[in-house]
Amino acid sequence: MFSIKQRVNFFDADPAGIIFYANLFKFCHTAYEMFMKDLNLEKDYFFDDEYVLPIIHAQADYKKTIKVNDELEIVVSVAEVRTSSFGLSYKLLVDDEIKASAKTVHVCVDKNEFFKSKLPEELSAKLISRIT
Repeated sequence: MFSIKQRVNFFDADPAGIIFYANLFKFCHTAYEMFMKDLNLEKDYFFDDEYVLPIIHAQADYKKTIKVNDELEIVVSVAEVRTSSFGLSYKLLVDDEIKASAKTVHVCVDKNEFFKSKLPEELSAKLISRIT
């Protein structure tokens, strides 16, 4: 499990001062980027010459209102690891109360051929070690 904290800014909200629904994924993606850095991988898969890891599925459930100035804790956990893909789960909390949850599924793609590829061994092993 991995977590970061981020404040909800005014520009993240709609005119009512409530987080704009699509911005929830911005918070999740920031947490994903930090999670990948925390894996301490030899390769930086955001700028790798061989592979890319696009998101092929994303979903979110909004449980309670997230407002401007809320201090979000975004908790990232590995939900599954498959041969060519992995799923991450996100919990967005304010004061330990779950306000929203999300899931993303990432597939490994060979950057030169642009076909689905097997997850690199190091990435797969480090993701498996974080399954909760």
